[in-house]
Amino acid sequence: MTEEKSPAASQQDLNEQRLIRRAKLKELQEAGQDPFQVTHYAVTHHSTDIKENFETLEGQKVSVAGRLMSKRGMGKAVFCDLQDGKGRIQLYVRIDELGEEPFARFKKLDIGDVVGVEGEVFKTKRGEISVKASGVTLLSKSLIPLPEKFHGLTDKETRFRQRYVDLIMNEDVRRTFEIRTKFIRHVREFMDNRGYMEVETPVLNTISGGATARPFVTHHNTLDIDMYMRIATELPLKRLIVGGFERVYEIGRIFRNEGMDPKHNPEFTTIELYQAYADFNDMMDLFEDLLTSAVQKLLGTYQLEWQGEQLDLTPGWPRLPMHEAVKQYTGLDFMAIASDEEAVAAAKSIGVELPETADKTWGNALYEVFDQKVEEQLVQPTFITMHPVDVSPLAKRSPKDPRLTERFELFICRSEMGNAFSELNDPIDQRQRFQKQVELRDKGDDEAGMMDEDFITALEYGLPPTGGLGIGIDRCVMMLTNSDTIREVILFPTMKPLD
Repeated sequence: MTEEKSPAASQQDLNEQRLIRRAKLKELQEAGQDPFQVTHYAVTHHSTDIKENFETLEGQKVSVAGRLMSKRGMGKAVFCDLQDGKGRIQLYVRIDELGEEPFARFKKLDIGDVVGVEGEVFKTKRGEISVKASGVTLLSKSLIPLPEKFHGLTDKETRFRQRYVDLIMNEDVRRTFEIRTKFIRHVREFMDNRGYMEVETPVLNTISGGATARPFVTHHNTLDIDMYMRIATELPLKRLIVGGFERVYEIGRIFRNEGMDPKHNPEFTTIELYQAYADFNDMMDLFEDLLTSAVQKLLGTYQLEWQGEQLDLTPGWPRLPMHEAVKQYTGLDFMAIASDEEAVAAAKSIGVELPETADKTWGNALYEVFDQKVEEQLVQPTFITMHPVDVSPLAKRSPKDPRLTERFELFICRSEMGNAFSELNDPIDQRQRFQKQVELRDKGDDEAGMMDEDFITALEYGLPPTGGLGIGIDRCVMMLTNSDTIREVILFPTMKPLD
């Protein structure tokens, strides 16, 4: 018998179903058959193991466990679908195989109940690989009905708030997080095979630094000081390069107290890596190798669809200086503009205004034009290089033009996928740029960085020429799974509490 729940069912109907299930539980408990007293069940096989090895397992006894997702049939035989951690398999339950009393108990089970099943592997007349049950054990009673199968769980707010139900009902959601895990595993293997060492750095810091972002502030009671949840792992990792580790990386959670939209969540996952004696060109090569090898390994193709666009990730991605991208898409030639005033006026002429807290400089004008007019046009993989010094406080200046830095961001389908520099290793220049950030903070820019005296001290001991790269894990998974929002690829995204 198939259990269904109409989408229009009232809360009263749902409460009645809950009461019925609680009554069933009470009956079991009074009969000494409390499922919540079961502490262990021996599983020998999963659904996919049986299907993939049917020729070997046919006629053999197996023990499987999972959640009942459907029940079909009346009378003395019932077909069911059992969902375990790897997929689904059909169960065939007959009164003459199970016994009269156990079969009567089985028929009282509800969709959503977790059971263990012992039985023989066989194939039905219709050719479906199944398990003929000789024993069924109720392992956990589901006291809330699952969403009915025809409409499922589709409301996004509910899906994100109750991810556990989302995972039960939606196979594609489980696949998304399986791909996420495989991608992170691939990243680790990729880095380890290139001689990088994985490390861990503090989440709580006394200074907010390493990026431009608004931090979360907390309080350490014992020390009686405010601390900041990290907005980047950059500065501790570069200290390790100073200390003599030549290749390091960290995969970790980052926290930024900023807006939420399809591309942003207050906590997200990055990998940051640093390599001594390398520059931003080496980082571009590495980033391209990492992503192209991942899509080939996980998806078997360079051709992807994401956000309604057809993408070609075949290696050999273009590398375009920011000022050339601006000229190509807007017609403004910033390299022919000499003064800050002219640059700001040129930006304004195409409708680009600089933020109030930003200094009215050539570099800020160039960046804002790119950010507001060009970024949204970048669909195919493109490295945007040579960012202005004004927006790159930790990147090394270009020897060819001191207004620019050896920095790139990779854009795919209008999304920034990663950020990298030839790292600034001049402590005098670094102090001046930190001071600039402090001045911006004093003007009210609460995303500006802070002075980090210890980091400057580390640079004074000597940081080798170093290439650094930060990659957004969540956005990469969005691309690999064709997800339109970051909440689809974070198991438990940040949500506003319900009233």
